[in-house]
Amino acid sequence: MAALLRGLRAGRALRGLGSVVATPTATTPQCSSLRRGFHCAALRLQDESKSDKPPSSSSTTYHEHYQAHSTEQDTTAASQEDSASDPAAETASGPNTSYQDQSGEQGEEYETEEQLQARILTAALEFVPQHGWSMEAIAAGAETLGLSSASTGMFYNGAGDLVLHFITHCNSQLTEILAEQHKQVQLGQAEPKETADFLRDAIETRLRMYIPYIETWPQAMSILLLPHNIPDSLKHLSTLVDDIWYYAGDRSTDMNWYTKRAALTGIYNTTELVMVQDSSPDFQDTWNFLDNRIQDVVNMATTAKQVQSTGEAVVQGLMGAAVTLKNLTGLNQRR
Repeated sequence: MAALLRGLRAGRALRGLGSVVATPTATTPQCSSLRRGFHCAALRLQDESKSDKPPSSSSTTYHEHYQAHSTEQDTTAASQEDSASDPAAETASGPNTSYQDQSGEQGEEYETEEQLQARILTAALEFVPQHGWSMEAIAAGAETLGLSSASTGMFYNGAGDLVLHFITHCNSQLTEILAEQHKQVQLGQAEPKETADFLRDAIETRLRMYIPYIETWPQAMSILLLPHNIPDSLKHLSTLVDDIWYYAGDRSTDMNWYTKRAALTGIYNTTELVMVQDSSPDFQDTWNFLDNRIQDVVNMATTAKQVQSTGEAVVQGLMGAAVTLKNLTGLNQRR
């Protein structure tokens, strides 16, 4: 029926077209009116034909694709809004920077290689009395953390890394103690000490940190005197002496600065040598030796001649330390 109606409408349109062609061109107003009528009829016929046809497959596919794309965009936008409103969701979507050791323990933050080495060396100190300053102690410390003993391959300097780690830890601990004492003096909670007493107490506090490892400390001293360890050993010793003088209140900028530090370095080294050979109760002979030497630093003059003699004394003290260590190396007990 629809096809029949379209045929009739097409016939009427063609008849109208024929009448327009047969009409003379002189009758311009009528021709224009008929043309407009034919044009409107043709447009109506085209619209009705389109309305009767089903949508093409290509337009349907495009419509479905557009709807799916719009749905995906809406879903993505909704998930972004949820992540912005929920910090936990944002954290979960971020990269996983945690670590897991052999024991299955999960860490909350990423651990650098230096931090892992420090943990292993700190754990290894517990085994120094048993294994000495050695790779065996480092391996035992790694195993207590659930790590393989093969992790000792991280330490290229071997036992030297363990000794230097302990030296660094002791120096940092002393600096914290001196800084706290200085703070108490500044707040009026403690009385300032005389320079001689301050220096003596600082050196004694620092040397007492060796007591748990005194039986094996001669071995550690010999490791520090190895050629490849001497630069780091001297750097840590210089830092230690500088910190002690700083918190003692020394602000000198002349040659006296070098004199005081050279003298205190010599006293520290010689007192350390006395300590590893001291068998008196609570190392009382060592502290008496320290008392007798510390006053020399406080009363020291600042002439160039005395500076030179002080430097020579320090060098002789270091050479004497090397000779003494040759006799002490390998001995794991105090005389």
